[in-house]
Amino acid sequence: MPALTAEIRLIVGLGNPGADYVDTRHNAGFWMIDLLAEDRAASFRFDKRYNADLGKLAANGRDIYLQKPLAYMNRSGQSVAALARYFKIEPGEILVMHDELDLPPGTNRIKQGGGHGGHNGLRDVISHLGSREFFRVRIGIGHPGDSSQVTNYVLHKPSAADLGAIEAANRDTLAVMPLVLEGRIDKAMQALHT
Repeated sequence: MPALTAEIRLIVGLGNPGADYVDTRHNAGFWMIDLLAEDRAASFRFDKRYNADLGKLAANGRDIYLQKPLAYMNRSGQSVAALARYFKIEPGEILVMHDELDLPPGTNRIKQGGGHGGHNGLRDVISHLGSREFFRVRIGIGHPGDSSQVTNYVLHKPSAADLGAIEAANRDTLAVMPLVLEGRIDKAMQALHT
């Protein structure tokens, strides 16, 4: 199997804007990208061209954009595609961080491609990019057990125990981000998944 490598040029955290959503499970992508930005001493500023908070970090002598779309989750793809088009960033050079119902709190996974799994943010990103081939950091938030409860579940705060598990998994993910930023995705996956 060939090594999975990529030159990541854009990292996106998915979430909902506004004080009402800051601590909700659906904002786990914002939590992770904020952690990365803090670790790298990067700061965000609003850019109305992309309706997003944008930041930048340097890795291996090149700039990597950080983006938090500020449309609601189900419209976040427009911001991502606009920035990608402007800077000529291919889907395979994008990493999207998002909450994942199918993983328990405390479990994060990196993958490339795949469907949206019912995630409205991913659905919109796929739609606007016209591709599924971007990379993802899937941040486990657990599942409420009944599909009819999903909307209510993702728009509420996790329990203290779940939040602690999510934060620990995000710190583990942060520890492998140097490998991701170097383009050694397979090594990052191996380190995170074992």
